[in-house]
Amino acid sequence: MKEQNTAKKELVGRVADEMPDESALYDAAELLKVFGDPTRLRIIAALCRSELCVCDIARLLGMTQSAISHQLRVLKQARLVAARREGKTIFYSLCDEHVQRIFNCALDHVME
Repeated sequence: MKEQNTAKKELVGRVADEMPDESALYDAAELLKVFGDPTRLRIIAALCRSELCVCDIARLLGMTQSAISHQLRVLKQARLVAARREGKTIFYSLCDEHVQRIFNCALDHVME
């Protein structure tokens, strides 16, 4: 019995050593909150396919440009979406492939 307790303590100690630090876990939780909104996920789904401007996203999702702009601001602050200006028009795209991978993993998980 004592050997089993020692093995468990060693296992728990090893797992504790491998755990991410609290600040990284907090940041990950904040990131996942951003993914927790269906409208933002719809925007990410659209941007997985193409760079788009606010008016195109609004038309695609059947929402106002103001509502889309608000959600894009949240996505941009979370570093999930990047903006590029061309004349008076701002085009939005995903920041990098990680965003698309997170999105695709979530979809794969719920579709299993």
